[in-house]
Amino acid sequence: MEKTIYLKSLLMATICGISIGCKPTTKLEYPQAPSDSSVTDDYFGTVVADPFRPLENDTAPATLEWVKAENELTESYLAAIPYREKIRQRLTTLNDYKKTGLFSKRKDGKYYYYENDGLKNQSVLYRTNDINKPGEVFLDPNTLSEDGTVALQGTSMNNDGKITAYIISRSGSDWNEIYLMDTESGELLSDHIEWVKFSGVDWHGDGFYYSSYPIPEEGKEFSNANENHQIYYHKIGTPQSEDTLVYQDPANPLHFHSAYVPESEDYMFVVGSGEGLGNSVIFKNLKTNSDWITMEPSQDFQINIIDVEGSNAIILTNFNAPNNRVMKVNLNKPGKENWKEIIPQGEGVIKNVSPAGGRLLVEVEKDAADHLYEYDPDGLLIREVELPTFGSVAVSSDKDSDEVFYAFSSFTSPASVYSLDMKTGESKLIHSANIEGVNLDDYVTEQVFYPSTDGTQIPMFITYKKGLEKNGQNPVYLYGYGGFNISLTPDFSPNRLLWLENGGIYAQANLRGGSEYGEEWHQAGTKQNKMNVFNDFISAAEYLISNEYTSPEFMTIEGGSNGGLLVGATVNLRPDLFKVAIPRVGVMDMMRYHLFTIGWNWASDYGRSDDSKEMADYLLSYSPLHNIKNDGTPYPAILVTTADHDDRVVPAHSFKYAATLQASDTGDAPKLIRIDSNAGHGGGKPTAKRIAEYTDIYSFIFNNLGIEPETK
Repeated sequence: MEKTIYLKSLLMATICGISIGCKPTTKLEYPQAPSDSSVTDDYFGTVVADPFRPLENDTAPATLEWVKAENELTESYLAAIPYREKIRQRLTTLNDYKKTGLFSKRKDGKYYYYENDGLKNQSVLYRTNDINKPGEVFLDPNTLSEDGTVALQGTSMNNDGKITAYIISRSGSDWNEIYLMDTESGELLSDHIEWVKFSGVDWHGDGFYYSSYPIPEEGKEFSNANENHQIYYHKIGTPQSEDTLVYQDPANPLHFHSAYVPESEDYMFVVGSGEGLGNSVIFKNLKTNSDWITMEPSQDFQINIIDVEGSNAIILTNFNAPNNRVMKVNLNKPGKENWKEIIPQGEGVIKNVSPAGGRLLVEVEKDAADHLYEYDPDGLLIREVELPTFGSVAVSSDKDSDEVFYAFSSFTSPASVYSLDMKTGESKLIHSANIEGVNLDDYVTEQVFYPSTDGTQIPMFITYKKGLEKNGQNPVYLYGYGGFNISLTPDFSPNRLLWLENGGIYAQANLRGGSEYGEEWHQAGTKQNKMNVFNDFISAAEYLISNEYTSPEFMTIEGGSNGGLLVGATVNLRPDLFKVAIPRVGVMDMMRYHLFTIGWNWASDYGRSDDSKEMADYLLSYSPLHNIKNDGTPYPAILVTTADHDDRVVPAHSFKYAATLQASDTGDAPKLIRIDSNAGHGGGKPTAKRIAEYTDIYSFIFNNLGIEPETK
């Protein structure tokens, strides 16, 4: 279809938009999206129109032309903002500091760690004999592509340490590839495995297990539904075509299947998921090549295998324990009726367990912040590892070594790396980051609890510059997620510093649907409880307003993926409450999400439109795409973001949502979409692309708040 962009009107609107207090005299002229007014779907007697269905074909010429026109419009708007380049320069400076990751002692006796000396697109994997001395480059993913869009997803050594497998993704896609290299020399072997997805590398003998899907139809690699997840065995030195199919479940094509082989190589476990809120587990004895043995057939609860010693497995599970507990399983009698509790559930949620030096390091989340405890093998508490403040912790350990490493970060401190002596409990700081010209002591984080619509107390972290005056005029950046049992604990972002430097408040609400208070908290935000999540978010904004942190004229909301759904739904419910909204890579079409790539996997949280009339009606009642007002109700300024290689939440969600926004009467505030190229859902995104994205997001926000930021 032909596109029409009236440059004179566009120029007037964008220039007016950057003047404080100026009201545009004309709306932006948006590109005409390909459409078909005859397209409808019938959901148990309710007919729903889907006029922008043609945008689901992201490789069609008409869609590509529309994408080009939308990006031209968005770029024209952003280019007219006079401080955009200064924001880019400041974000570049804020990102330019050394970031060192956790040390991991591998089977060759060396320590491996990731490090980015500043602005490299991807972190480099180093190795060293001494953690106090600089390492040598082991694998640099920046050399694998000219634009930094090849990302290293993980590495795994075989059990004698001589061969290392590494997994890469291209342009942010969930599709992965596996390569092998000689550990000592770094020489690349001939092995190359393609069409790998949601998989690790689990070694056994002279090869490894991995998970993949059948090769997708050409041209539909990033949109077609993924079905029949299979586990293969690859023998070193052979072509992929000779790999052996080890496990599949054709009766359940929408299940994931992941292999796990402990270091002893005595057993192979297959973990199944994708249908319920948990996972099944079957296993076989590799020494005797036994038949498959069932530990748990259902996906009703979670089972995470922590370690296997002899014929006993240590698991972390929420079976009859919504806050999780640690249990021992005798693999000769693996049924759950025989499981024995080691560490019971408590007030906090047990997030992770790491065997270390014959003991267990246990990460526990309390009120959305991490704590770290040391237990003996029988579940006796030895000590708590003291952490600096509200924050997040990650552990690297070996079950046979007393040498442990952990990283700690918070809203006001980049990740610092510590060593922990399991014998003495003593922690020693190994590395802390220093951002030149920034005094992080200038900022403070507080935690508040506010009532949601039904009275449930919701925690929220609020970070700002010390000396803040609560006058109702402070710009607020409110972030949320609320889904899939994912918890939002305090973390650090150099990009966020630009907001804080300019007197902005960053607020992070811990909504229901996450795992902050265990499985009950999670289920309180799923399926026909999903409205709780939106009410929690709206109540967070209302709390910040009523307590004079800010006002609707200075309120920005942002969220990604499920959080993009959150932003889209919340804007429809309360457009009066926000000035700016940034829905990123969002799930916007709740009626058809399950038809693309692995969208069907989200049904355990969302329900599906083909489940029942009640479920279809509920989804339709809040689906961001289907509830955009068209009666002149003023909406906030909205910048939608997506990417051409997003095969997690396909860009069609954002395409159709943006096209509907632009075709609806929602006031004169801009409704734009930013479509990144050679990028995916977010994982592995190069530093340069992250800086470019946040340059545009912050430029859009400040412009529509009527605030010209100061940049050092």
